[in-house]
Amino acid sequence: MISVSALIWIIVGLIAGVLARLFVPGRQLIIGVILTIIVGIAGAVIGGFLLDALHIGNSTPTIAWRIIEGIIGATILLFIYHSFAVRRGIW
Repeated sequence: MISVSALIWIIVGLIAGVLARLFVPGRQLIIGVILTIIVGIAGAVIGGFLLDALHIGNSTPTIAWRIIEGIIGATILLFIYHSFAVRRGIW
């Protein structure tokens, strides 16, 4: 049985991953829902760490704030991946 917390992370990851893919210019690889969720969750972790390191945010984050963190982090993650993929000719 999946916990409510895990379900919220999956939903936040999906929303953040889809929105981040909209912000990254250029041709996007066709990736499935699972990989989009993973990119969004990883982005939420990266965005949360980055914004905490910069002392941006609040002490009690809401789901909306987690989605914003996820969008920021997932966009950074996709830009990094895109730069490596273009250099290697994958993209």
